[in-house]
Amino acid sequence: MQKKDMQTKRRNEINKNRGYERAKKHPISFNGPAPDFFEGALLGNGGLGIVVTTRPDAVMLHFGHNNVWDIRLAEEHRDELMTFQEVYDRFAALPADLSRLTDHPWYKPYCELAGQNYSKSYPKPMPCGSLLLRYDRRKAELIGHTVDIANGRCTIDFLMDGKPVVFELFVEAEHDRLWMNVCDAATGALVALFDEVKLIPDPETPPEFPQAAVVTREITGIQSFTQILPFVENPSAPYITQPKDKAFRLAVSASGLSAMKEHPLLNQTPAANRSPLGIHEHGFLACAELWEGRYNEIDDEALPPDLSSFNQAKEESTAIWQDYWSRSSVVLEDEFLEQIWYHNLYFYNCAVKVGVTCPGLFANWSYRTIGADWHGDYHMNYNTQQPFWLAFSSNHLDKHLPYVDMVDHVLPVSRAWARDYYGLSGAYFPHSAYPVEMSMMPYPVPHWGWEICETPWTVQSLWWHYLYSMDETFLRDRAFQPMKEAVLFIVDYMKRPEAQGEHWGDDHYHIFPTVVPELYEISPGFAKNKDCLIDLTLTRFLLNAFTQACGVLERIESEKELLENVKEILSHFPSYPTAESRNGPVFVSVEGEDPDVVYNVPIPITTVFPGEDHGLHSPEEEYQTAVNSYLNHRNEGGNELVFYHLAGARLGVLDLERFKRQIQYCLLPNGTCTDRVLMSGGRYDDTDNFDFMSRMGIWFENFALPAVINECLLQSYNGNLRFFPNWPNGQKAEFHTLRAVGAFLVSAAFSNGETEWIEIESEAGTSLSFYIPWAEGALCTVSSGKEYVLSGSIGRISTTPGETITIVKRYDD
Repeated sequence: MQKKDMQTKRRNEINKNRGYERAKKHPISFNGPAPDFFEGALLGNGGLGIVVTTRPDAVMLHFGHNNVWDIRLAEEHRDELMTFQEVYDRFAALPADLSRLTDHPWYKPYCELAGQNYSKSYPKPMPCGSLLLRYDRRKAELIGHTVDIANGRCTIDFLMDGKPVVFELFVEAEHDRLWMNVCDAATGALVALFDEVKLIPDPETPPEFPQAAVVTREITGIQSFTQILPFVENPSAPYITQPKDKAFRLAVSASGLSAMKEHPLLNQTPAANRSPLGIHEHGFLACAELWEGRYNEIDDEALPPDLSSFNQAKEESTAIWQDYWSRSSVVLEDEFLEQIWYHNLYFYNCAVKVGVTCPGLFANWSYRTIGADWHGDYHMNYNTQQPFWLAFSSNHLDKHLPYVDMVDHVLPVSRAWARDYYGLSGAYFPHSAYPVEMSMMPYPVPHWGWEICETPWTVQSLWWHYLYSMDETFLRDRAFQPMKEAVLFIVDYMKRPEAQGEHWGDDHYHIFPTVVPELYEISPGFAKNKDCLIDLTLTRFLLNAFTQACGVLERIESEKELLENVKEILSHFPSYPTAESRNGPVFVSVEGEDPDVVYNVPIPITTVFPGEDHGLHSPEEEYQTAVNSYLNHRNEGGNELVFYHLAGARLGVLDLERFKRQIQYCLLPNGTCTDRVLMSGGRYDDTDNFDFMSRMGIWFENFALPAVINECLLQSYNGNLRFFPNWPNGQKAEFHTLRAVGAFLVSAAFSNGETEWIEIESEAGTSLSFYIPWAEGALCTVSSGKEYVLSGSIGRISTTPGETITIVKRYDD
């Protein structure tokens, strides 16, 4: 046992160094001043986010935080909203030959009424102010900046009086603090670069808020301000605080300003007690800290720690980054794809963290109105789910927990909506939601609020978390109840009289009515509102997952009635809609659809992903239809950079060169990928600005790009590990401790067109099943000393927790 522990410790240490050193090879650099928000360096610790912009006269730092929101909420017209049945009956009574339902006089005003709350500018992420650091252009010139993604450090290069100096910044990993210093590049001595330090509340702070005033302490020079975030929708003037008000406080402590006289207290401090960083020598050293929470819990006197803590904070943060990079790593001959993998995992760590609010559309970076479009909220028809696809295969399961917390947060209002609006049991999960206190659906407009797929989609990753971890405690305590609530709703919805029976001409239970995401709204006569492909594939996924979960948790008997309903529905389930295209048969979003329609969300490939019904494992005919659907797909852009290409990887047909070119099209100067339009002809006109989404904010969803690369290297979604299914024969690749279904940590190398070696650690002791990558068979050696010789297409061996299996090609004796 001691020997095994030592082996595990050694392997973890090797992984730590490997990932950390590989990340160091991919800094993010920018030459010259970067004054624009989307040019600036991105720093963060998963809660606090900072954009470092540089000007010819100053460095400007913009602060944001996942926990800090304008929490005001409009929940009007509650009593004026019709129930689902009332709206349905009105739709059913309308002529089927209307060109658009909005042509009918009752519908448009009703939609305006139902959408009025969402039309308000709040709730939204609240920028947390900026810090201006001004320098004298006559003495100093800014050269450029670099982010070392291995340790989360940004360095800004200057020439000061003709000599190189470096301004260093990093966000403390465990506390919401930004540390800064300026050093001589040659000697490391602290340098007084800046003449002025100035805190600035965000210029777009709502004028009806209590206005924050920056306070400067006379003796220490510490600057701070506290901003109240009112709970009430329409704050009074003068404002009277409420118990549910929130607030944030930003403070900065700095020493060594070049235009500053020697601090009067320094002369009174014994030399032995002075900072070893040379504050007494007037070198610039600073710390900015953000506090957030309930206003009545914010300490208006809170100050950043003593500046002598700089080195300790730096060492601790570096160690935490090293641990992060130890979870997994890749070594790819394709340098660009390797860079994309490391850059986006860096951004991911900056943006999401256990115990912090689940990020919205634009995560924890905001300034003025940047980050506020669509409220920066949770959109449950892919945007919110997509970033967390990365957590599983990249072996960062902890990063999924904020999403799980979000599901718990929206569960009560989802239950209430199922009960009060639909008159059904379970929970109907929302189209849009906020991380604030809600008592009703934020966007109850029928044409998007009726997307049934969003309910199974919201809880899907809870099952994935179990599959990739085999953690029964998580399944029992965190996943099972939300999954059950979704199943209860789906079963009730599909067994309604309107969704089954003789008038359908079959014995199926239908998903009706529903809405194709971002496409048809409600069609006259419900022509395009039944059995949407994505509804079907995600519902099938959920019902099967729930059945398996009941088996794992030994709840077959206690859930007998619900399971019988699930079994009945699955045995009378509608077929996936198809059409004939120029490429042959393809899946389409709804029956009767033109296969050349321009989509926004890539619906035709959803049986591949996220439905996981089709892939390389599929029978030939189904596989070919899925491939046809992928190749025939037309997408207007903005929502497919990860989504669409991940399906291509699952099918083994992703063109990596084309994928790279699209990434280049979406790349911003800060290293992130934005959402950009690809084509007109759908919702976009020929004269539309193809770049209109680029300045909305930092698109959190696109940080999932490494998940696409992972699927090119390793697939495990159907329980069988498959190695390098979408990797070019002429390129080398190697990966370490990617996570696979069954709680396996997998490492492997590829060269000269074939897999060289495989190493698998079994965390949970589940049965290992894998596609044998060699025609000659495989030799498996277990850490206990056992050997297995396997042949055929699939190899299977039993494992025990903690053991390691090494797999190589079998050679004849």
